[in-house]
Amino acid sequence: MSIQVSAIAATRRSANFQPSIWGNHFLSFDHDNNFTRTSDIMEHETLKEQVRKMLMESTDNASKTFETVDAIQRLGVAYHFETEIYEILGAADTFHHGSDLHDISLKFRLLRQQGYNMSCDVFDKFKDDGGRFKDSLLNDARGMLSLYEATHLRVHGEDILDEELTFTRTHLHSMATQLRSPLSDQITHALKQPIHTGLPRLEARNYFSIYQGNGILLSFAKLDFNILQKQHQKELSDITKWWKELDFANKLPFARDRVVECYFWILGAYFESQFMQARTMLTKVIAMTSIIDDIYDVFGSPDELELFTQAIERWDISAVHQLPDYMKECYNALLDVYSEIEENMLNQGTLYRSHYAKEAMKNQVRAYFVESTWFHKQYIPTMEEYMPIALVTSAYEMLATTSLLGMGDIVTKDSFDWLFTKPNKMVTASQIICRLMDDIVSHKFEQKRGHAASSIECYMKQYGATEDEAVGELRKQIKNAWKDINEECMYPTSVPMPVLTRILNLARVINVVYKYEDGYTNAGVVLKDFVSSLLLDPAPL
Repeated sequence: MSIQVSAIAATRRSANFQPSIWGNHFLSFDHDNNFTRTSDIMEHETLKEQVRKMLMESTDNASKTFETVDAIQRLGVAYHFETEIYEILGAADTFHHGSDLHDISLKFRLLRQQGYNMSCDVFDKFKDDGGRFKDSLLNDARGMLSLYEATHLRVHGEDILDEELTFTRTHLHSMATQLRSPLSDQITHALKQPIHTGLPRLEARNYFSIYQGNGILLSFAKLDFNILQKQHQKELSDITKWWKELDFANKLPFARDRVVECYFWILGAYFESQFMQARTMLTKVIAMTSIIDDIYDVFGSPDELELFTQAIERWDISAVHQLPDYMKECYNALLDVYSEIEENMLNQGTLYRSHYAKEAMKNQVRAYFVESTWFHKQYIPTMEEYMPIALVTSAYEMLATTSLLGMGDIVTKDSFDWLFTKPNKMVTASQIICRLMDDIVSHKFEQKRGHAASSIECYMKQYGATEDEAVGELRKQIKNAWKDINEECMYPTSVPMPVLTRILNLARVINVVYKYEDGYTNAGVVLKDFVSSLLLDPAPL
């Protein structure tokens, strides 16, 4: 079969994707290697209770309370204390937030992160009578950093926060070179990756080396990280075995072999222990989607792609007979993945969820087919034509839908109906971030090897713009999309906050992986270090 594909490939496009950099590495993480010692579990429980006691005792002092909550969140262990944090921040209006820039900024960020709409008017006091930011702020590096982080929770119409973002970012660059560690390190990292748009797991790993507060909390966070890392390694080992048995690297050599990166992607959506099944299902789906994407983008002929699209619409194993051999491999594997999902949903009494998942995948493939048609006809659509299709091919509506399958009782049928309701500002915003960030960093490579027009080409043609002008406009749309997400994550919310958090986290993954390049396709650079820090290297205790 691989010989047949190789023979056909001589007359087809090739993206020359790099092979997997991980090989069989993660196959070694079996049950024995991931065994967590009983002593670690006992120590973990002891430390957790000490941290809980510390958190509740801090409520006598507002400043200390917010600092403690912030540290717990940034060190990645807030999921153990959700009830306590919810109660503390829910009563935050009874706390006097003082006049200190850091204290006010921290309270603002924590409340906005929790979904409470604290007014941005609290920052008016830091302007002089002429409407300019007071010069005294330039002597308060810690306060400026906190204000900078707070501005990323802004929504539409909050001009003061737009101004403060520009103001703080400009001056923090110069401040960082004049300060000592750890504050200089915090500033340097924040300028590259603000807390709100970063991946909580990566941010926690980074914060281990910066945090200089409570030793018990730090010890607990590191131990918790390592215990979870062992679980994640075992999950990835099982997924890698499944992937290796499919043997797509040999059977479909034109496609990206990125199952490890797919798992990292989904780990960004949820890392907590209870979401093991959800991670496994979603990783398998995104891995299959990556293969399907490359079939449409790189290898399939127009006639073959029409047959494949029809087969997906039928969603029946009998449809496999109409497909060429290389597509049969993908189609069989895809149906197997969804059969496994259906079995899991049936066992949990939530079989209805699999219907939404399949419909989302069908919609995904329909959009891939439209884009492939544009490419083969050499058609450059207008932005009005492009965006509705390209938002779907970003895969973020499909991933958001699939992410809810294994989340338990917190997700109801209403949540799935909400996802499929148009327009959906939260989903659309995450799609915009995904699609436009992807286009900005990958369009040159894709156009060079042959690909449907991206938003860059569409915008340039429609408006007679330069590439820089197109990128500038698209970056404005990305900023506005983040404001939409921030608005949708404020109470009262349309669906439970855990549902919104999955979509927010998926947007964060894109922001991290596609910030400077297509980190997924070029997985041997930045993403390699991210994978190592979360899935290979334990936190030093």
